[in-house]
Amino acid sequence: MITSHREPLSPQPESLTKAGKLRRMLTSPELEFIMEAHNGLSAKIVEEAGFKGIWASGLSMSAALGVRDNNEASWTQVLEVLEFMADATTIPILVDGDTGWGNFNNMRRAVAKFCQRGIAGICIEDKLFPKTNSFIGEGQPLADKDEFAGKIKAGKDSQTDPDFCIVARLEAFIAGRGLNEALDRAHAYAEAGADAVLCHSKLATADEIMAFMRQWDNRVPVVIVPTKYYATPTDEFRRAGISLAIWANHNLRAAITAMRETTARILREESLAGVEPNITTVSEIFEIQGNDELKRAEARYLPKTEARRAVVLAASRGKALGALTADRPKCMIDVRGRPLLARLTDTLKQSGIRDITVVRGYARHMINLPGIQTVDNDFYDKTGEVGSLACARDAVQGDCVIAYGDILFRHHLLDKLFETPGDIIVVVDGQWRARGDEHQGDDAETVWVRDFAECSIPFAADFMDEDAPVTLTRMGPDLAEAAISGEWVGLARVTEKGAELVRGEIDAMLAEGLSKSGLPELFSRLVAKGHAISVAYVAGQWMDIDQAADLNQAKLFL
Repeated sequence: MITSHREPLSPQPESLTKAGKLRRMLTSPELEFIMEAHNGLSAKIVEEAGFKGIWASGLSMSAALGVRDNNEASWTQVLEVLEFMADATTIPILVDGDTGWGNFNNMRRAVAKFCQRGIAGICIEDKLFPKTNSFIGEGQPLADKDEFAGKIKAGKDSQTDPDFCIVARLEAFIAGRGLNEALDRAHAYAEAGADAVLCHSKLATADEIMAFMRQWDNRVPVVIVPTKYYATPTDEFRRAGISLAIWANHNLRAAITAMRETTARILREESLAGVEPNITTVSEIFEIQGNDELKRAEARYLPKTEARRAVVLAASRGKALGALTADRPKCMIDVRGRPLLARLTDTLKQSGIRDITVVRGYARHMINLPGIQTVDNDFYDKTGEVGSLACARDAVQGDCVIAYGDILFRHHLLDKLFETPGDIIVVVDGQWRARGDEHQGDDAETVWVRDFAECSIPFAADFMDEDAPVTLTRMGPDLAEAAISGEWVGLARVTEKGAELVRGEIDAMLAEGLSKSGLPELFSRLVAKGHAISVAYVAGQWMDIDQAADLNQAKLFL
């Protein structure tokens, strides 16, 4: 006597594999449902909706790959798609395995690989390889019953998860062979070890399915795909004793409809305004992709580093550059095809600095680079560097680089800046003599002012091998040559504590009417008040753009 496969369900243990979960769905006393997906994203959506299982449709996966449902996508290409789907979800996947991609040997290898990838089961159909979609044409040839049964046995012998499910799909109705052929084949496949049979029909009614169920002895569960007979009430399937219904291709079809409508409208209207209110937001895509989980993982596994930021002082015109700055600030003059400021900000970004605030002044509208924030010094012609930095006072916080907007430097200068300990660090070029002598033109703004630094330890050629920390003693353009240790590059860094000190000194200098002062005076005042400023010594590898001749040097520098 053949007993029913249906048994009351006990609470599902947490250790159950995905294959075990699919098996419990097949043997459930209730009618269960699985939904089509064809890639990782659609699989996530199926799980998000609340389905307990996924149908990896061969038609849908082929269509998503842009090929026909005639085994034009190899089983290894299908396997790659399935791996993304399995990794993206926690619910079981039943794969539409067509005819098993060949004979029993292909079936053995496919089942073994599916078990390795955490796929719950495979459904194979008793037609010839390469397959033709069941809804195309009439009288499709069927595989030999015994050969197909051997394919099922080979699959069962090859599974490494004992709960892995093989569903045998009956194409007798599709081929016009009738009920007796369908029943005969179903019994043979169950005898061979099939965990369920899928009774397939392309009629607009469920008559063939119901006729099969009235004659079937309930030896193994029955699965259906009601794509063509979709109007049949679902309760009729329940009453007939069907175990699992597959909604087989509707996510793909809905996606095609939506994409066609959206694409046509954008082409027609040449605008996104009409479609944006009716489509998923980009933030929802990030949510489905699991970006929040990545942020939590980064917080757990990545080194705890404070987000870096930068303030770039770029308010001045640079009259010494003459006609080159007639309509733009010198930070925006062309240096080998790109604005000087763009090259500077690129170097900052390469060091992980994404929050960049640029202080604008002269011809401010010209400073419009992507990826920066701007603040304006409305009194740029009456103030100096301290006045400009005051405009960006709120941006001077945390781990922050302060830079002049007219300098170019090698990336390793930033590495040195970040490696040097201290709450305020300035980069000093120990080979300052190599940059030539100070000179002055007729216009007061053409003075080449060099910010010299006196440090606690002089620079030496082998200084890079020294371990002793170096601190700033004072800084300015008027140091006696004997006191000069190097030249400030125009690059500094502050920590959270250092930023607080700098902001406080800015406030003090503004209160004293010293907005025209330069940053060297600000740093010297901090040193005089007993605050240590660390020095990161470098040996050249930087330049500033002060006059037209510097542009030729910049071309060589780059």
